[in-house]
Amino acid sequence: MTVPEPIRNVAIVGGGPAGLFAAERIARRGHHVTVYDRMPSPARKFLLAGRGGLNLTHSEALSAFLDRYGDDTEDIKASVAAFPPEELIAWANELGAETFVGTSGRVFPRAMKASPLLRAWLRRLGELGVAIKTRHLWTGFTPSGALRFETWNGEKIEVKPDATLFALGGASWSKLGSDGRWIADFEDIGVPITPLAPANCGVIVAWSDVFRSRFEGSALKRIALTIGNTTQRGEAIVTRRGLEGGVVYALVPRIRMALAETRTATLHVDLKPEMTVDEIASRLTKPRRKDTMTNFLRKSLHLDPAAVGLLREAGELETGEALAARIKSIPLRVSGLASLDRAISTAGGVQWRALDDRFMLRTMPGVFLAGEMLDWEAPTVGYLLQATFATAAKAAAGLLDWIDSIG
Repeated sequence: MTVPEPIRNVAIVGGGPAGLFAAERIARRGHHVTVYDRMPSPARKFLLAGRGGLNLTHSEALSAFLDRYGDDTEDIKASVAAFPPEELIAWANELGAETFVGTSGRVFPRAMKASPLLRAWLRRLGELGVAIKTRHLWTGFTPSGALRFETWNGEKIEVKPDATLFALGGASWSKLGSDGRWIADFEDIGVPITPLAPANCGVIVAWSDVFRSRFEGSALKRIALTIGNTTQRGEAIVTRRGLEGGVVYALVPRIRMALAETRTATLHVDLKPEMTVDEIASRLTKPRRKDTMTNFLRKSLHLDPAAVGLLREAGELETGEALAARIKSIPLRVSGLASLDRAISTAGGVQWRALDDRFMLRTMPGVFLAGEMLDWEAPTVGYLLQATFATAAKAAAGLLDWIDSIG
């Protein structure tokens, strides 16, 4: 005779994608799951991220995908390898959010937005019996290890579940729920934390007033950015204070390291990465006639006004090979990163040495962590969401394994 598995009470603290995904996986095993979130509704940051097209993941080969997470990230790479993009895609398709692969290899729901997917997801969680308690702010642990919450009307409650999974996010977009206030409570119980820092964010460049007023909001298309020996191709947007865009975000870890060492960093902009200096110089030998320099560069090299404006930011426009060389390498002095609250995501968080191989805190049996509150970062939203779901899958599996072990 098979002995039925005992039903446990599990608390999920944090109602973003990591928390909701862990809740779904744990509830499928028949346990009572309650999600606590401090906002009036769950997954607010997830919803905003999907307004312009929800990039769930990417379609590239897994080996290349894992390399996107950089060095010293074996825990994240192992999590994504165990829950790879095809599994996240299958999950979204099963929810009815049929996906497709864009021209860049990014994977989106057909509806492009996050809201239809989230509605279907919340219905599923309801069918699984998951309770979601909003406006519940986690305020720390009691001496016995219970969870403290404060509700919207100031009521203070304590909850003592059989197991807890925290998915409190980082500290970007704090108005949507992730504000990093959990750090002090974890530090109080001796959990090692790497300070949170902006990731997937813009960089600060001191533009001239003329360039800023003329080109703020303009795109620099099909460029390459280089810092040290690392180069990325893509598109950047000129902002009032500097540059943003995927090509910038991918270099933020390198830029952050340079800023930590010398307080400044130099990016080199290649306006024509598909051409050599000699090929550019050859185009520049054509007669200019009565064209302005801007029109001449537009006609001969297809440079738009923002690109020419960036050339002028580096000094007076030269001719011939000197101009060709500048087109291939415009130096930009970066003085800092955009503020933490303006970043798409954060780096830093709970250090991996604080967790065992089930993502359980070594010093607090039955307490598991997932998502962006762990010490890792990813370039662009697709890699961020993939690893968020993957760590949630890993932590949920670890929690279920621990519940089984305690009988």
